Amino acid sequence: MLAVAAAGLVVCGPLAEASSALPRSAVVDVPITPTPTSEPDGSGLGEAVPGEPVDPTTPPVPDSTEAPGDLDSGGPGAPGESAEPGAPDQTPKSPVSEEPVDPTPGSDDATPEETEDPAAPEAPVLDPIPPAASDTSRSAASWIIAIAVLAMSGLLLVALRRRALHASPEQVPDAAYGWPPDAPHAPSAAVTFTAIEAVGEAMLDATYSVITIEAALEDIARANAYPATEVVVLPTALFVSTRGGGELHTGAISSGRHKLLLHQVDALDHLVRAARAGEVDPAQILQRVGEIRTAPPPFSRLVRIAAYALLCAGIAVILGASLVGIAVAGVLGGFVGTARLLSAEVSRQREPLVTVALAFGVSTAVFLLARAGWDPGVLPSLIAPLVILLPGALLTTGIIELSAGQMMSGAGRLMAGFMQLTLLSVGIVAGAALVGVPQIVLSEAHHPIGPAGPWIAVAAFGVGVVVHQGGRRDSIPWILLVLYVAYGAQVIGDIFFGGVLSALIGAFVMTPVAVLVSRHPSGPAAAVSFLPAFWLLVPGALGLVGVTALLGGDGDGMSTVVTTLSTMVAIALGILAGSALSSSSRSPRGDVL
Repeated sequence: MLAVAAAGLVVCGPLAEASSALPRSAVVDVPITPTPTSEPDGSGLGEAVPGEPVDPTTPPVPDSTEAPGDLDSGGPGAPGESAEPGAPDQTPKSPVSEEPVDPTPGSDDATPEETEDPAAPEAPVLDPIPPAASDTSRSAASWIIAIAVLAMSGLLLVALRRRALHASPEQVPDAAYGWPPDAPHAPSAAVTFTAIEAVGEAMLDATYSVITIEAALEDIARANAYPATEVVVLPTALFVSTRGGGELHTGAISSGRHKLLLHQVDALDHLVRAARAGEVDPAQILQRVGEIRTAPPPFSRLVRIAAYALLCAGIAVILGASLVGIAVAGVLGGFVGTARLLSAEVSRQREPLVTVALAFGVSTAVFLLARAGWDPGVLPSLIAPLVILLPGALLTTGIIELSAGQMMSGAGRLMAGFMQLTLLSVGIVAGAALVGVPQIVLSEAHHPIGPAGPWIAVAAFGVGVVVHQGGRRDSIPWILLVLYVAYGAQVIGDIFFGGVLSALIGAFVMTPVAVLVSRHPSGPAAAVSFLPAFWLLVPGALGLVGVTALLGGDGDGMSTVVTTLSTMVAIALGILAGSALSSSSRSPRGDVL
């Protein structure tokens, strides 16, 4: 038996040393199975232990669990009894040493991982944006007509400018007008104070900006020898404090309840111009303000309703409606114009209900026609009848006031404009829900009007606005001139700068033209010319479609809202730039709005 054990040690010793040189993980993971190279009689190894008989299957169990420990302790060189049971352990592990491929696959797998590791992510590439002039979808006939219209308008304005320079009298300094408070025929401080308040209240009703109102009232007080006058103006309130003759007068007025028509705004503008120059005394100012407020509209109700239908048809053409859509816009405009005149005396608390009701009626009618399979060109008639209700001028004036530091009035006008848009959107969405139309989609008309159609529509829109809003008859040609300049400049600006900045170009070119027209003896006030131009540039129309899409669940409507805000900012910047260009020391009133 000792000879057999010695032979096993001689055979297994070198193999055990070789197996110990392998990685431990390889030895443990490989299953131990007997091979033909082992001793032919494995049960004989169990008889090497003296004493009691041992089951041949019992010894390998503890040996297999202690195999790693035996390798760590040096294998066959371990002293004591562990050498004898270690011998049978080394014999079955001998095949492991003959498989050097166990660690090799791990190294082979690591190599492809390094080669297949993807490279660093590429830097983001910004998609190229072509210039706006590269867009070939625009009609060449449209911008050719725009250039011709602007050229003719420029020649006309140059002729008017030369005539105005020859006919304008030399301006006298403000100090020469008015009289000191202690003069024998000077009006009392109470009358002067009341006249200033009356003018301020009327200008608030005419929707002048607070910047213009403050400057005008301070000039009127200075012309009447009350230079120490402080004025604080809000969109619906006025605070005036006048000091003179040892007396202090302070008062507050709530205004903005009765909106003035265009002919009233025009008359008020001429009165303010004369009062700022000191050409009328406070008593005359009070009398003329009262006459302006009680002046009847120059056109009858029936004519004003027909004019509203005409302006709605013109807006539908500009928006790309078909012949059917133009007719629908005119019919709906007649109903909306009638409702507006009948609800003119409604209280301010009920005005939101009127707005929602009109939007609901128009949207229901248009969506019913669209659902019945009518020409998709009928959809622009949804906006055309509601154009006068859009707060384009209100929002733009608010932005102008914010840019001038009037935070309270500017923010108030912006919130009022957004509220008006929300009311219109609620009415439109309610009509869409009633007839089953999910959202508004303004698609191309099946039979669009030709390139000359929008230019004819501008004239129809201008005449309709002047008549419906109660403008003077002799102011119609001047307002049409301002509208054509604004629209022509917007068309040209759209070619080179795109849609949003085209509004800036239109407002910038329109502003000096409106100011120049207002200096003509028969020309309307600049504010009268601006209102139709605001509605023509249509910043509120884009906002109406965007807010409606948001209420209908379309998240893409946010981009339209952003575009609307950008358009209003562009219009405000254009007006500010145009006002700075048109202001001069020769005119006693350099204000625009």
